[in-house]
Amino acid sequence: MNAPPSSHRWSAYACLALSMSLVGSYVALSKPLVLVFPVFLLAWLRFGIGGLAMWQWLRKPASEPALSTRTRALLFLESFLGNFLFSICMLFGVSMTTAVAAGVVMSSIPAVVAVLSWLFLRERIGWRSAAGIACAALGIGLFSLQKTDAGLAAPADGPLGINRALLGNLLVFAAVVCEASYVVIGKRLTDGLGPKRISAIINLWGFALVTPLGIWAAWGFDFGTVSAPIWGLLVFYALAASVWTVWLWMTGLKTVPASQAGVFTVMLPISAAAIGVLFMGERLTPLQVLAFGIALLGLVLATLPGRRRA
Repeated sequence: MNAPPSSHRWSAYACLALSMSLVGSYVALSKPLVLVFPVFLLAWLRFGIGGLAMWQWLRKPASEPALSTRTRALLFLESFLGNFLFSICMLFGVSMTTAVAAGVVMSSIPAVVAVLSWLFLRERIGWRSAAGIACAALGIGLFSLQKTDAGLAAPADGPLGINRALLGNLLVFAAVVCEASYVVIGKRLTDGLGPKRISAIINLWGFALVTPLGIWAAWGFDFGTVSAPIWGLLVFYALAASVWTVWLWMTGLKTVPASQAGVFTVMLPISAAAIGVLFMGERLTPLQVLAFGIALLGLVLATLPGRRRA
């Protein structure tokens, strides 16, 4: 298979990096939103706003083949895992932990993507991608040496007697598995569908899945108590989560192998932590900064062009 032109490759890299940076920003910014909106209501509003923004993208282009049963099933799974379950696990998770901690757990995405790509796509993992994955794993190891936030360290303060911070991090890791599945399934979908149509269809499925829970959460909610800045943040969150990130990711994924694209998810914890530090008063330790540097080194290793074969 011929390698894509250099300009196309770097354009795809830029789309992937920007997509994950936006994901990291809305992961962090969702923390103040979950303090105002119930989780299911927030997810429902997100998909609803995204659907309004992408209504025109649902129309099938003339050049696109009819959806097969297999493609329809993949679109449903893409939305169920990557939109519905990811949103629920991520929103509940970040409500129990810090933005920095959530970003730390999500550093494991490249390794999980690589494993799923090898299992389901039979993609060969080159040494550069493997090095990037190893750097992400090393970053997680460094972060694990940090102490739990004092405000979240009390034992048995969550459901089933589980430490609240631990439960939050477990839910975020469940979101990691969902995100990795989203990457692998998305690679299959980009073989026959355009990025805009994929984005619109999986958002519509997400809206349908969460609607019963969203209506239940909205029934007794007082919308009059929500301030204008929170509504503005909600619109940004919805557009970033449902429209911009998905379209950018699917655009890049058409060119880049899933295992290599997974390395770009290191931008997610970096941007999440940056938002937490800049806007939420959270602090990074020197060890955490070193871990982020190692993660970025892995990204460089995975994206530098190799030698051309004669």
